[in-house]
Amino acid sequence: MAKISATKGRVVVGMSGGVDSSVTAWLLKEQGYEVIGLFMKNWDDDDDSEYCSTRQDWLDAASVADLIGVDIEAVNFAAEYKDRVFADFLREYSAGRTPNPDVLCNAEIKFKAFLDHAMSLGAERIATGHYARVRSIQTEAGEQHQLLKALDHTKDQSYFLHRLNQQQLAKTLFPLGDIPKTEVRRMAQALQLPNAAKKDSTGICFIGERPFREFLNRYLPTQPGPIKTPEGVVVGQHQGLSFYTLGQRKGLGIGGVKGRQRDDGTADAWYTARKDIDSNTLYVVQGHDHPWLLANELQAQDASWVSGSAPESGVYAAKTRYRQVDSACTLQSALDDRFTLGFDQNQWAVTPGQSAVLYSGDVCLGGGIIV
Repeated sequence: MAKISATKGRVVVGMSGGVDSSVTAWLLKEQGYEVIGLFMKNWDDDDDSEYCSTRQDWLDAASVADLIGVDIEAVNFAAEYKDRVFADFLREYSAGRTPNPDVLCNAEIKFKAFLDHAMSLGAERIATGHYARVRSIQTEAGEQHQLLKALDHTKDQSYFLHRLNQQQLAKTLFPLGDIPKTEVRRMAQALQLPNAAKKDSTGICFIGERPFREFLNRYLPTQPGPIKTPEGVVVGQHQGLSFYTLGQRKGLGIGGVKGRQRDDGTADAWYTARKDIDSNTLYVVQGHDHPWLLANELQAQDASWVSGSAPESGVYAAKTRYRQVDSACTLQSALDDRFTLGFDQNQWAVTPGQSAVLYSGDVCLGGGIIV
């Protein structure tokens, strides 16, 4: 590895082959950093399948690195990913919950395994193409690093980053936090990056575009059981509680069951509302606003606070799923690694396994796993 030049210092950028991380690398180089690209390979099981884009992503990342003039290397974190992220993913689904592996991937892989590797390369900082910001403030206890929403709230990814701690944030740059996504695309086109028109990746990283149930079937046994209404009427059979999430409307297989009908003869849609693990029963309800789908309080565990300690009880805002508008709430208690939130308005389909993330304005305070 070359000697660190007299610039702003060495930064290792996670380059995924996407537009965001490509523009991130270019921006940092323009700002005077010595940039090294690092392509993370986190999944090995089906590299050659139609759903796995790892090979193309690597080619895109390498092409961009060559164009903007930075070194890049590929590092395989598949073993760490399987141990720290995928094992937890399967455990949660087996227990009937719906986990968010991207949250764990950021905390355990992108800002832990990747950060450690970057430091071994002599880096002072790491950077990613996430839409978020870091702000350092002085407090009586010393310097404090805050995680903030991106200025482009439509692309903000602080929800996925809420488990980052002070040590991780101190070494992290988010160059896109101040830039609208439309401007990032425009910059990529102006630079004639080979991936300027590439679609943003969606869904869970190791599943890609493949059918979710088909993927899960390879790792979890199918355990069919009854689908019931709140009154106990059996209206169908589910394929296994792991395959359904609260609020799910499509794929229930009970489209022909009319149930309660309106005066005009039409019927409300069915939604997944509860899972009873002990009896292996899936409960469904009719209507988007059925009481079983609404909650004005939640409890969360495995809490992680950006500052290192829980905020004081009081009024804040929270998201119970990504892309949700912030909802006014009261932090009622935060003891050990658990906390309780009360909401001014009912929340729809609050889902065990997902993250409840707390905000004070644009500042992300942290969060926990909904129970």
